[in-house]
Amino acid sequence: MPALHSTLHAALVAWGLSLGGMAALAFAMDRHYAQLTGALEAPALRRHGLRLAGAALLLGAVVPCVLHWGASVGAVAVLGFWSMGALLVAGGLAARARGVAVAALLAVVLSLGAMGMEMEWLW
Repeated sequence: MPALHSTLHAALVAWGLSLGGMAALAFAMDRHYAQLTGALEAPALRRHGLRLAGAALLLGAVVPCVLHWGASVGAVAVLGFWSMGALLVAGGLAARARGVAVAALLAVVLSLGAMGMEMEWLW
C-alpha cells in the first residue's frame, strides 16, 4: 500500500516542500535576505541554518515522489517539482519577498502536516 494514496496529494506535498526549500536557499543569499529584512547581510548562523533547512526540505520532497511513483518516475517528478519551486520563488522575489516567505512557510507547514498524517501507518 503506497504511503500517499492520491497522485494529487503526493504532488502537493512535494511541491510545498520544494517551494519551501528553494525559498530557504534564496533567503540564505545576502541579496534576497536584504529584500526580506532590510539588513545588508544575513548573520552567518542564520545563513547556514537557512541553507541546511533548504537542503533538508528539498531532500524531503523526494520522499512523497518515490513512495508514490517509485524510484524511476519519482526521481523525474522531484526534479520537476524542484524546478517549479525555483521558478515560483524567483518570480515571487522579483515582486514581493515577504509574500514569498509567508507562502513558503505556509506551504511547508501544510506539506509536513499532510505527509505526517498520511504516513502515520509507519509508526
